[in-house]
Amino acid sequence: MQIDTAIKVVEYLSYQFNDKDPIYIQIKRRIEDQIVNNQLAEHEQIPSTTEMVNYYQVNHITVSKGVNLLVDEGIVYKKRGIGMFVAEGAREKLMKRRKGEFIARYIKPMLKEADKLNINSAELKQMIKQAKESVKNGS
Repeated sequence: MQIDTAIKVVEYLSYQFNDKDPIYIQIKRRIEDQIVNNQLAEHEQIPSTTEMVNYYQVNHITVSKGVNLLVDEGIVYKKRGIGMFVAEGAREKLMKRRKGEFIARYIKPMLKEADKLNINSAELKQMIKQAKESVKNGS
């Protein structure tokens, strides 16, 4: 195994599962995170099912279920006998989907609450700018 691949496997495997979501969904999400964060590039091999099974001590079917969801969505593709690889355009597809989820989960509720509080667009923009600076500065 090449050093680059070994480092990515260690980064992948350092992820901790939560009790809220099924493990196969968390595995899927972790691979997606690595693609979005440019840790896995197009046509790059993802950690093998066996590597994930051995590290997490989970059932092979659980890992396969998460990875197969990514295959079904066109995020990764299989090379028989070799492994799974990031599909071309996977990052863009994930970014588009996540931006839509971000709007639905955060932006729309924020705008509804801003309307209730009579916060105009200029005030809202300033509040977001201040919050972003606060996050940037670690507070």
